[in-house]
Amino acid sequence: MTRLLPGILAMAIVVVASNILVQFLILDGLLTWGAFTYPFAFLVTDIMNRVYGAGPARRVVLAGFLVGVICSLIGSQIMLQGDGYEFPAVALRVAVGSATAFLVAQLIDVAVFQRLRSGAWWRAPLASTLIGSTIDTALFFVISFSALLSFGAAADAEIAWAQDAAPFLLVGPDAPLWATLAVADWSVKLAVALAALIPFRVIVGRLQHSA
Repeated sequence: MTRLLPGILAMAIVVVASNILVQFLILDGLLTWGAFTYPFAFLVTDIMNRVYGAGPARRVVLAGFLVGVICSLIGSQIMLQGDGYEFPAVALRVAVGSATAFLVAQLIDVAVFQRLRSGAWWRAPLASTLIGSTIDTALFFVISFSALLSFGAAADAEIAWAQDAAPFLLVGPDAPLWATLAVADWSVKLAVALAALIPFRVIVGRLQHSA
């Protein structure tokens, strides 16, 4: 377990940072800062998978999942003030969506990587991250914000702002705000997936050399 500690710590840092930064909107509400930190969870998982194998990578994912659940529980108890009313820092639907998307997407990432690990060095991390990121985005935004699901009147009210109509990607026809956030978030994840190939190659090479 000691050898996995750096990966577990890295995953914990990414999850905690993303839970904090997702609350800060940028670019007129098009994105949150969390969109730039969360994709590195896939980098951590893929590095652990390449160096130590699928089993240890899954244990790192589970550790990150537990950290995320703890952060959500803490956030749900922190009440913020805004526009004359009080609301939790982490809404119930967001907590459920985040935990579900993280666990499912990361485990799929591990499975896809495992299937492709014998190919070119870049194929497994790129394909697994692209597939995992797409599933993560779909699950998170549908569970957290879509009107297709309901968690009860109180829980739905906490995320009602995301269902308000707004120009799609700031310039298109009106659509639920969460649809714009989902597409923008997914685009950032794809960009990070490509950029992360460089640190993946460097870090894996150093870890394998020192093993």
